[in-house]
Amino acid sequence: MRFDGTFELEDASTEAVWLALSDPVMIERSLPGCEFLLEVDGDENFDELRERADAIEEQPPTLPEATPEEVAERAFEEGQTYAALMELGVGGVKPSFETTVTIAEREFPRMATTGEGSAANSSFEMSAWMELAETDDGVAVEWEAEADVFGKIAQLGGRVINPVANRLVNQFFDDVATRLREVEDADDEGDRTRLRDRIRDAL
Repeated sequence: MRFDGTFELEDASTEAVWLALSDPVMIERSLPGCEFLLEVDGDENFDELRERADAIEEQPPTLPEATPEEVAERAFEEGQTYAALMELGVGGVKPSFETTVTIAEREFPRMATTGEGSAANSSFEMSAWMELAETDDGVAVEWEAEADVFGKIAQLGGRVINPVANRLVNQFFDDVATRLREVEDADDEGDRTRLRDRIRDAL
């Protein structure tokens, strides 16, 4: 299956959008059904990852509470693998996928990933990329994903899966847009340029 689209984010800079979409903490909070998103350390299994996620007493702040330097320090790294527990509702099925994603490419303004996930009766393999482009009103995020789906969910077919995938993507980008508006509104016009300069310096 192939999914693609372009999402417009108004009144945002490419640098701010890049930093936000490079932040594992923001991605975890924006991604529908994501219970945790963690950098994989060695050969941890998902039981160990759940324990590590449960042990986190307080999640670190995201932009604008976090500084650009703090976000850049924990940003996704090319070649690094991350694990996520994702609960996805498709039709009458709502499995929790144990998912691993590797950052295959990360160089501003493009990022690409590969990944796989499995649940009791379903699994998937995927690759995806996104690229940012400045527009007159803000930033366009062009994205594409290809996925092979197996098991119970695959039996539902594209007519069921495609609308769900598009809904999840739209929810994700809507949430990111809301958070980025908070970044832009955090400072007055005089400070906004300085904030963007700090973001550029942090990248």
